[in-house]
Amino acid sequence: MSDPHILLSGQALALAMPRADMLPEYHKWENDPATITGYGNQWAQAWEVRAAGYERQRGNDRFQQFEVVRLENSTPVGMTILEVNPFVRTAEFVMVLAPAERGKGHATEAARLTLDWAFHLAHLRAVWLKVLEPNKAGARAYEKAGFRPAGRLRRSGFWLGEPVDELLMDAVPEDFPGKSAVAAALGS
Repeated sequence: MSDPHILLSGQALALAMPRADMLPEYHKWENDPATITGYGNQWAQAWEVRAAGYERQRGNDRFQQFEVVRLENSTPVGMTILEVNPFVRTAEFVMVLAPAERGKGHATEAARLTLDWAFHLAHLRAVWLKVLEPNKAGARAYEKAGFRPAGRLRRSGFWLGEPVDELLMDAVPEDFPGKSAVAAALGS
């Protein structure tokens, strides 16, 4: 495994460039039953589909991916993605954490670092996400990172085979909590 190329450091985590040699690991995380449940999917994704998708996404400036790594030992703990709409300068936020790294408080810092990048480097006007209503821990982590409730899509997702609401959450630059890691990196 190659060393991560760190882009933005937080307190315990950092955003790094995605690595091609990590693709098999990313694929495992995305096909973990808890990930599939959390996304409301029904099927695992074939390796060939994921590998082809990675190649298409690498040069796509509308699909910004970050590997999330632990600063103390460069261990990858997850991925965050900004699916950018360049016409209105907004993005959908998506996150997946490695199964062994869930429940350790990484979601809030990973989301916050990604919002920091989105607002202070990419100059986006808003970032939004959908989270399935039964995923209470995810919604709390997103709220701590700066996202706010913005609405719901009734019965538009699935959780353990049952239709559930998807909660919409969004953040604008004014919602960004605390100090910016981008500003700190620039000495501001």
